[in-house]
Amino acid sequence: MDKVFLRACRGEPTPHTPIWLNRQAGRYMPEYHQVKGDTPSLEFFKNPELAARATLDAQRILGVDAAIMFADLLPIMEPMGLDLDYRPGVGPVFDNPVRSAADVDALRVAPAEEATPYIADTVRNILDDLPRDIALIGFAGAPFTLASYAIEGKGSRNYIEVKKLMYQAPQVWDTLMSKLVNQVSSYLSLQIDAGVDAVQIFDTWVGCLSVGDFRRYVLPHLKALIDALRGRVPVIYFGTGNGHLLQATMEAAPDVMALDWRVPLGATWEALGVRAVQGNMDPIALCADQATVADQAGAVLAEAGGRPGHVFNLGHGIVPETPVDNVKFLVDFVHEQSAARG
Repeated sequence: MDKVFLRACRGEPTPHTPIWLNRQAGRYMPEYHQVKGDTPSLEFFKNPELAARATLDAQRILGVDAAIMFADLLPIMEPMGLDLDYRPGVGPVFDNPVRSAADVDALRVAPAEEATPYIADTVRNILDDLPRDIALIGFAGAPFTLASYAIEGKGSRNYIEVKKLMYQAPQVWDTLMSKLVNQVSSYLSLQIDAGVDAVQIFDTWVGCLSVGDFRRYVLPHLKALIDALRGRVPVIYFGTGNGHLLQATMEAAPDVMALDWRVPLGATWEALGVRAVQGNMDPIALCADQATVADQAGAVLAEAGGRPGHVFNLGHGIVPETPVDNVKFLVDFVHEQSAARG
């Protein structure tokens, strides 16, 4: 079956604009809490049955055109040798951050079948119950964002340790990034082998870089990762705060460029010349009333102008304070309005 989401990724006409949402399975949804219960976060992400249930619940409840495999960016780092914990009120923490050449040399790279075998089971469990006309998206963190977490050891505002290592020890940095490219490409290849229809690469922290630093320290590695996956399934690249980097990012040639809410969708799409774009409503608009949701979603659809190749999404993930009914309203609104325009 030719899925509407995949047709949009190829830049082909669709009967309506397909929509899915970053973090569509998450803490804003009561069913998520019912599935998770008291399971610790790391165990939850690595449990193929629970992860599949969270994925499927979100797709069924919202009626979106694609499910995204429920997981987290960071467990891939654990088998490489980092001690990962999710702490209440803090978030993910690595107790042994990477700060030296010796630390980088100690990181292990292993085939994903050995390092993260549960991820293939999660994909297969989802596909067992996912409607055949709904696409399944796999994902991973981009090398820069994973490196940043590994070096800082937790979330950061200024990326001091990251930039120190980049600037002071560029060869060490390149070795770290090369290891991450190998691990992530294996991880995404395993998901593709298990049956996902597309993959998204999340580069949450890349916006902290200048264009020059992005080109020197990130672009060659990002291109290597995308090249390793090219031609197998559509590859979506999603960064935040990276409007100034988009032209450079196009040199890595992702199949779909996801845009955050800080850039105008129509003009940016035109300037980039990419076949397909994804985005880009401000996720916080979903916390307002439904009239506001309609206004904001309508503005995004107007920016796209009915042009083939638009996948509707948010410019970042759904926040926990979001009313579920607003998310359902958004999905219905996009389907109805885009079908009427077509």
